[in-house]
Amino acid sequence: MTRYLRFDSPLGPMLLSATDDAVTGLWFEGQKYFPTLPAGAVDGSDRLVVAARDQVLEYLDGRRQAFDLPVQPAGTPFQQQVWSALAAVPFGRTTTYADLARGLGRPTATRAVGAAVGRNPISLIVPCHRVLGTDGSLTGYAGGLERKSALLQLEGTF
Repeated sequence: MTRYLRFDSPLGPMLLSATDDAVTGLWFEGQKYFPTLPAGAVDGSDRLVVAARDQVLEYLDGRRQAFDLPVQPAGTPFQQQVWSALAAVPFGRTTTYADLARGLGRPTATRAVGAAVGRNPISLIVPCHRVLGTDGSLTGYAGGLERKSALLQLEGTF
């Protein structure tokens, strides 16, 4: 069963989803691709949900640089590859859509990589905010460019 938890963060209200085994989603309220909660959604407060919320808040307060949580984002095999590559981008570093595509052995798939990055259902924990345009510009972020800028400033990369 999936549990959901809404909580306030320094960058606005967030929604977290998790099963017994893994975090399945983390979104800023109202962001692009924000999920519609199923009728009767369970507001969770089990160990994993609470640990995930606490780690997100520690990260946003500048007290955490890496997450220690099991994640299980739902997506296509290609999206899973992109999200796995995103998870490997360390705190304080950035990459580009083109570099991700090349790293996946698909150098002509920059747009497809961008689409997969945009559909990442686990913001922050799978750090899609660390992806920039080839020229270093802030491009696309489902949670809004203001938040992307704030996250990169938090990490000292912007």
